[in-house]
Parts: sequence; C-alpha cells; structure tokens
Amino acid sequence: MNMRSEKDLILATKPFAKEIRWKSWWHLFSTGIVLGAMYFGIFWPTTPLWLRVTCSILAGLTIARMFIIYHDHQHKAILQNSKFADAVMTLWGLFILAPTSIWQRSHDHHHKHNSKLYTSSIGSYPIVTKEKYMAMSRGEKAVYNFTRHPLTIAFGYLFVFIYGMCVRSFMNNRDKHWDSLLALILHVVMGVGIAVFLGWTSFWLGFILPALIALGLGAYLFYAQHNFPTATFADKDGWSYVNAALGSSSYMRMNPVMHWFTGNIGYHHIHHLNARIPFYRLPEVYAAIPELQAAKTTSLMPGEIIRCLRLKVWDPDLGRMIGKREMAL
Repeated sequence: MNMRSEKDLILATKPFAKEIRWKSWWHLFSTGIVLGAMYFGIFWPTTPLWLRVTCSILAGLTIARMFIIYHDHQHKAILQNSKFADAVMTLWGLFILAPTSIWQRSHDHHHKHNSKLYTSSIGSYPIVTKEKYMAMSRGEKAVYNFTRHPLTIAFGYLFVFIYGMCVRSFMNNRDKHWDSLLALILHVVMGVGIAVFLGWTSFWLGFILPALIALGLGAYLFYAQHNFPTATFADKDGWSYVNAALGSSSYMRMNPVMHWFTGNIGYHHIHHLNARIPFYRLPEVYAAIPELQAAKTTSLMPGEIIRCLRLKVWDPDLGRMIGKREMAL
C-alpha cells in the first residue's frame, strides 16, 4: 500500500471508533452476570460434579471474554470518564494477573511496534531472523525456544501471567509495578481462602481450571494472531503501521460462540488498524470495508494450531516464518 491508501484506510475506520455507551455497559454487566452464574454453579455445595466441571470450563471461557472488555477499556475504546468502570477494571486487572501498569506499558508498545524485528518482543513473543538465531549461544537459544514452546503458551497462566506480567515486572521496576506484587498477593490469598473454606474440589474447579483455560487461551490467541504461516515481518526501515496491521495480524475464523467468548478478538487485523474501535463493533467494520475482508487468516482448528506452533524464526530470504526442520536444511 502507498501512504495515501494507508491514510484513507485508517480514516475509513474512524466512524466506528466510537462506543455505543449502553452497549458497553450491557456487555460488561451481562458478562459479569454469566461469570457470576458459573461461579455459583461451581461453589454451590449440592451442584453435581459433572455440572461443576462444565461451569468451570465455561467460567474460564467467560473470563477470557471479560479480559477483552478490560483490554478495550485500557485502549480507551469503551467506558471512559467513569470512575466506577475504572475501579472495576483496575480490580479486574489484579484478578486476572494483568495489572494496569504493566499491561498498558507492554501492550501499548506491542501496538506501536507489532511485527517490527528486534523491537516487537516487549509485550509479545520474541521473533528473530534465521541468521540471528543461528548466531545465538546455546543459552540464548534455550531461552528463545522456551518462550515460544507450545507448553509455555498452553500454561500461560504460569509463564505469561504469573511470571511475565507479575513477578518479572515487579522485579524489574518495583516502584512502577507495585501493583504486580499486589496482584500476586491477592491471587494467593484467594486460592488459599477457597481451599481452606470451600475445599480442594472448589480450589481446582473454581480457581485453577478457569485460570488455566482463560490465560492459556489468551496466551495462544496472542501468539497465533501474530505468528501464523503467512505473517510478515520487517526491519525498522521497511515497517509501516498499516502493513503491520494487515500483514502481521490475522483474522481468526471462529464460530459465533467462540467469537462471543473471545470478544471478537479474532478480528485482530482491524483491532491493530484502529485500537479505539470497541470490540462489539469489529464485525461491523469488517462488513463495511471490503479491503479488510481480504485479511490473512488462521483458525482454532487443530491442524492450523499445529502449523502456527511449529513456526520458530523469520527467514527474510523466503519472506516467511519457518520451523526447525527448515532451519536444518
């Protein structure tokens, strides 16, 4: 795209970058009610075990949706100038182990540097070129591979949120990220409280499993929406904001139920084009602007997940991400 068409495309999204206030409140409260109902089903002592397990899984998925609402609030796309919403979202950030200080800093950096080689790893998964990877020491390769390993992503609860968002941020800057320590303390207190007062079944189904599902799903979505077979990356001189949004951010095909649970984050290319568009308006933008319907796609189908997880480094000669087998050729 030339600069004129990039500007025009961004301008075309601006009419949608306005929240419909009642819808924002509706999505917040209705999601909260659904989540509350799931926790009621988990913790009510006479609930059958099969139903408690079902409620636990649905709670995890609903937490993922509430995370997107929090994410949009932090982008100033919804519910601004409301002290009540600010308080709710601050508490939610602590609950979800993504306190506002580190989330805003890392996620804002991600949006400004998405797909830019060497500077995009803050708030994102690291990506290096094949040449740089081959020049790494054994220890550097081990850290790089661990960060991008499928199990590290699947257990995003431990590695991305507890360690990355909370422990690491607090250790790096205790004054700026004191709320990361607060999130950890509250998390431990909640877990201990549930185990002591409600029992171990409630601990596993009401505390651990929902967190594993929500934060594992969140970690994978964040990975796959920028690490998919047709994603492109550029150095500083060859980078542009619109090309990063459309060339390095995917449209993830999902059924309507998963679009609901993931807060339409599958329309990720549109979100990166204009982060001020509320999540509930993203399908509207997709339908209104034909250029956005030609997005690079991925999905949650098993084969597509495997293809995404196999990708390791950027090969500038091939112009695409490659895996370990291709690196060995």
